[in-house]
Amino acid sequence: MPLASYLSSFLSRPFASPESKPDDDAAVPSTMRQWTTALNGLDELREDDDVVVPAPRDGEVLVRIHAVGLNLRDVEVCTGRYNSTQHPGRIVPCSDMCGTVVRSRSPVLPPGTRVASIVLQSHLQGPLRQDHLASGLGVPLPGVLAEYRVFPASGLVRVPGYLTDEQAACLPSSAVTAWSALTWMRPSNQPLGTDDTPPYVFLQGTNDVSLAGLQIAHAAGHKTIIAAPSDAHLGRATRLGADHGFNSNTHWDWHKPVMDATAGRGADVILESVPHARALRKSFQSVAFGGAISCVGYLSGITGGFEPGRGAGRNGPRSPELHADDVNELALRRCATLGAVVGGGRDRFEDMLRFYCHRQIRPLVDTVFAFRQARDALRYLEDGTAFGKVVVRVGPP
Repeated sequence: MPLASYLSSFLSRPFASPESKPDDDAAVPSTMRQWTTALNGLDELREDDDVVVPAPRDGEVLVRIHAVGLNLRDVEVCTGRYNSTQHPGRIVPCSDMCGTVVRSRSPVLPPGTRVASIVLQSHLQGPLRQDHLASGLGVPLPGVLAEYRVFPASGLVRVPGYLTDEQAACLPSSAVTAWSALTWMRPSNQPLGTDDTPPYVFLQGTNDVSLAGLQIAHAAGHKTIIAAPSDAHLGRATRLGADHGFNSNTHWDWHKPVMDATAGRGADVILESVPHARALRKSFQSVAFGGAISCVGYLSGITGGFEPGRGAGRNGPRSPELHADDVNELALRRCATLGAVVGGGRDRFEDMLRFYCHRQIRPLVDTVFAFRQARDALRYLEDGTAFGKVVVRVGPP
């Protein structure tokens, strides 16, 4: 069977993890520990150790949480910098977890099933809608930095048996975002790894989304280019499978090495993650004709450097910044598509898990902290030196 036909058939199969042994319901305590934030700084995070374990209702399950993967969004929520809907009072932070169902009121997920969380609980399939944002774990809904949590069965996916709890906890945000960024422009009948000519993927930085994108693209046989913030990170990315790379702090005109690596063609897909308008201009200079620029995290330009117009008139002097009316011209010049990627629904998560299983991809874990060290874990993540995910180990499975 041709590879394209095989992969198309493989990725259309229902995903299921190996059967797990049911947990002993009697072992579920009456109280639990959890961390909460009042959105007023990491120093003000509070560990509560006498919280009543919730009970699931019809269609819900109680999950014993084993590991929590951290994201910069969690730091911004805890420090009050997250520019989305704010939750009044204290709230449990974080959105990404791996755990085991210990009590179930749903036939879909029996006790003993190992699961991971969907970040936007109501985003089950299709494009993101604005109303999905109201179902975000960690804000505005209570998050997962706790020993137990009740979920609707629809808000969870089964976890492959080959992944550790810590690895599985890395998937819900970073990996799903990277997967969506690489696949949102592809026809549904053309899964990753079935291209006649391997496309070029350019990944900006060594943040967790870029590294997940590197792993996925490399496993799919794509040609990869990475801009790393240091020679040390560049070396690690190369060992991870990057075909080309450069230090972005010594190659600020990084569209030039991208064009050199692609023989002047440009990258077919760019994961745009540098929050500045100058970076977006360089992405347009680096993209192949007909290519796609996937903006992940914050849309480039919102932190400064994006001006409303040319100011001095169309023939006047230009600022090195990117002007609002430049975007149209740059996109048309390369026939490029610019899109914002905000994670993905359960359907994309499950598609990604099938691909991960087939290629046996293991997410990169930088450091694992104990539950009592959750504040230190968030500080370490905020420092920006991690290469891979920062994980909090909540308790034994």
